Amino acid sequence: MKKRKGLFRVIFGRTTFALVALIIQISILVSCFLFLRHYEIYIYGGFTLLSAIVVIYVMNKQENPSFKLAWMIPILVFPVFGTLFYLFVELQIGGKLIQRRLTEEIGRTRPYLEQDPRVMAKLEKENRSEANLAEYISDYGGYPAYDKTNIAYFPIGEKMFEEMKRQLEQAKEFIFLEYFIVEHGVMWDAILEILERKVKERVEVRFMYDGMCSLVLLPYNYPQEMEARGIRCKMFSPIRPALSTYQNNRDHRKILVIDGHTAFTGGINLADEYINAKVRFGHWKDTGIMVKGDAVKSFTMMFLQMWGITEKEPEDYSRFLRKEEYFYPPELEMEGYVIPYGDSLLDNENVAERIYMDIIYQAKRYVHIMTPYLILDNEMVTALTYAAKRGIETVIIMPHIPDKLYAYLLARSYYEELLKAGVVIYEYTPGFVHAKVFSSDDEKAVVGTVNMDFRSLYLHFECAAYLYKNGAVRDVEYDFQETLKECQAVTMGECRRYPVLKKIAGRILRLFAPLM
Repeated sequence: MKKRKGLFRVIFGRTTFALVALIIQISILVSCFLFLRHYEIYIYGGFTLLSAIVVIYVMNKQENPSFKLAWMIPILVFPVFGTLFYLFVELQIGGKLIQRRLTEEIGRTRPYLEQDPRVMAKLEKENRSEANLAEYISDYGGYPAYDKTNIAYFPIGEKMFEEMKRQLEQAKEFIFLEYFIVEHGVMWDAILEILERKVKERVEVRFMYDGMCSLVLLPYNYPQEMEARGIRCKMFSPIRPALSTYQNNRDHRKILVIDGHTAFTGGINLADEYINAKVRFGHWKDTGIMVKGDAVKSFTMMFLQMWGITEKEPEDYSRFLRKEEYFYPPELEMEGYVIPYGDSLLDNENVAERIYMDIIYQAKRYVHIMTPYLILDNEMVTALTYAAKRGIETVIIMPHIPDKLYAYLLARSYYEELLKAGVVIYEYTPGFVHAKVFSSDDEKAVVGTVNMDFRSLYLHFECAAYLYKNGAVRDVEYDFQETLKECQAVTMGECRRYPVLKKIAGRILRLFAPLM
């Protein structure tokens, strides 16, 4: 009976409905092509001319060369389908509408994110190149540099989960949550129980999660369920049964803000695998940070910007700033600088990638990286190999047990090129690395949501924190060294013995990696 009910849910579930609707729409498009085949000569000639025009447009577009190549192949090989598909993507208005609303919200929050001249003057005296990076993030990302901020680093999801619960219990004014993945279980149920109690204590709770959860993890009407519990809730970009490219643009951020004085971010979502309460792909290695101090303001505004995309009335942002009467514990170390930042896929400014590359190019002794995915454009490959060639210790930790076969095949296709240049690659043998961490020269670190792949760097909304001379940089590097003890090095010999069919599959996938 249980099997029958499960089968019934699969057949008549919302995921099946969405897939069927998409198949119907694709079938209609194919039918149109078949109907027009009688005019094949005229249509083919017209599309050949149109393809040439589109190719010229693509070549001259301000875009990453990897994306240009990925588009030109289908346009030239399949002039009709490839050209129509490209035009379909370019003419989508969903993403443009989101960007227009987000730009408006960023403009409204801008007065609260002005760079403090005192902090910038202090940073310029310490390091001119770091001040230049801070100016870039402020001018093109919209987020300032702060001092007077404490960072607590968590090397595993379980420890961060416990601290999240402790901080949530202390909330008095408001709680903001923005997450990519949410699933009922030990982690989310425990947090939800606290949120429900806090609502009864008149704490304002806002919860936003990405629409991908609606496919298999949460009911489609989950926002209504949360609202009934007193929790304001939104699903970002709900998955709809319609052909639309904006549905490929997801909110990949993980943000928790409490009363404007405490924030969390990192790779850890609200599901049991992130705290190893459920085993998926072996032991799950993830990281995160807790922020206390002036830099929390940026995470507060970052959340409100995304929340405001679907709001009809302007928000009074000032009421979410830290209360003047709140004082941080005097024992907190608030040395160095912290720059929280968000990255929007729609503004043609790849802030997250620029920060990663700045760390690589400015490195004097080492660059250490943990990432679940390694799907790189030519610029990133050049940066990594050049760092290794000029004697910088360039080390990358990858998963040994991948969560996605295609992503692992793609990553392996870069291994030989990187190893030949002197980049050292390790795989985490106990399982899966989901951490997104950079550390360099005992001075710099990044912890956030940004993977080293096209999706994070070009297609998703992301967030992270850049740390310079903050005490947590030592903790990030210590964790990297401890993680290395559970890793095995990837050798050139192993790469050469890798199955030929898998090598070929990885190389073919690289052609279309920017579009995945």
